[in-house]
Amino acid sequence: MTFQALLLTQADDKSTQAQIAQLDESQLPEDGNVLVAVDYSTINFKDGLAITGRSPVVRKWPMVAGIDGAGTVLDSSDPRWKTGDRVVLNGYGVGETHWGCLAQRARLKGEWLVKLPDAFTTRQAMAIGTAGYTAMLSVLALERGGVNGPVRPGDGDVLVTGASGGVGSVAIAILSKLGYRVTASTGKSAEADFLRALGAADVIDRAELGVPGKPLQKERWAAVVDSVGSHTLVNACAQVRYGGVVTACGLAQGMDFPASVAPFILRGVTLAGIDSVMAAMPLRETAWKRLAQDLAPDRLQAITREIRLGEAIEAGRKIMEGGMRGRVVVDVNG
Repeated sequence: MTFQALLLTQADDKSTQAQIAQLDESQLPEDGNVLVAVDYSTINFKDGLAITGRSPVVRKWPMVAGIDGAGTVLDSSDPRWKTGDRVVLNGYGVGETHWGCLAQRARLKGEWLVKLPDAFTTRQAMAIGTAGYTAMLSVLALERGGVNGPVRPGDGDVLVTGASGGVGSVAIAILSKLGYRVTASTGKSAEADFLRALGAADVIDRAELGVPGKPLQKERWAAVVDSVGSHTLVNACAQVRYGGVVTACGLAQGMDFPASVAPFILRGVTLAGIDSVMAAMPLRETAWKRLAQDLAPDRLQAITREIRLGEAIEAGRKIMEGGMRGRVVVDVNG
């Protein structure tokens, strides 16, 4: 059987070429043991990097893009899964070293899959995607806490950087529903009303955080969810209250971290790295269960728009230009 997929190839000059291609199921990776009919995928920042070739995300060529997917099991030799099971996939090198889910079919390893909570449709699962799942991992890290224990609602403002992006918008929706007071940092002043509608109490300009600052600054935040990196992350750490927690899960501004140790040794700040790609399965399952409890469906819908597979290449380019807000769901059969 043939199927459509977003196929990435590498030209002789090492540039990345992206196209919607017709492939055959016989071409799917042989090391997978679960065949999935994909309903929806999505566009994350990493997908944008892969589609544009802006970073060496893809390690094998040719590659079907798409680090996320949700759909139904068609066939399985893994005893954990049977035909008809609804599953969701995030990470594990899919779309990087193993063919991904911006396609109508995917052959995946059973140990990579999570049972989709009954609360979600496959479309809603991809409205969440790796970005939303990462946001939930960040919230769980705040709840685990630092030297002062968990960060609780009422402890003070939680700063969310990159607020209009996928991680940021879902983080705001979750944190506000849980009772935290959220300050959103964004470079898009026109999105202030949108961010307040998601639950942000205050909105600040990202310029306040995006340039070099002092090693220790006025204590402003009980915690931070950062998807930006570089000077933004450094300044966020410098402004966190004693014993606070900062989660680092992205690099939209840059991969560098030109920081001082001062916040960590003088204020006991905890910097928690958030890895969504290889997170242990129990943590993944907890994150998806909590998403079903703590992410209001109306707020998820408010940050979501849907595109067809044929529009995914342009969407990948747009996310790299900062031209997208919230979450984009890709109907791979549309």
